[in-house]
Amino acid sequence: MKSFSLSHEIHCDQDTFWKIFFDKAFNEALFRDGLQFPHYEVLDFKDGDKEITRRVKVTPKMDAPGPVAKALGSSFSYVEDATFDKATKVLSWKTTPSSMAEKVTTKGTIKAEPAGDGKVHRVSDFQYEAKVFGIGGILESAFEKSLRSGWEKSAEFLNRWLKEHK
Repeated sequence: MKSFSLSHEIHCDQDTFWKIFFDKAFNEALFRDGLQFPHYEVLDFKDGDKEITRRVKVTPKMDAPGPVAKALGSSFSYVEDATFDKATKVLSWKTTPSSMAEKVTTKGTIKAEPAGDGKVHRVSDFQYEAKVFGIGGILESAFEKSLRSGWEKSAEFLNRWLKEHK
């Protein structure tokens, strides 16, 4: 399994970060406008005493090499299951793709570490693997490229949103 980490400076405190992270209007705007995903839908959301769980289904904008696009199919989507631990303030997530679910794994964690001056560093750790003969490496490379690009766009969008919605 391959892994990498990203850190982005977000212009709000930790509590505000998590409040916006789970905000319905923000997420709809992020996925529709910021990431240009054709479909975003919350399937389940529970805010309990110790944790928040959220299940969403998304259809990402496909910008993948030919073999990857062919392997994933024209109607590719995925379901993300996420659990936020209120005590540790760590979100763990895992996706289940609409195709090759038994061969493809993508999961990770998100933390918002205080960075002073009312800012946080959003630290995102990713793990991914594609056990697909012949194109596994190509799929993994495409996953990493897509994750890096998407999370960069999401950080920029989040900081714009914070500035516009004070």
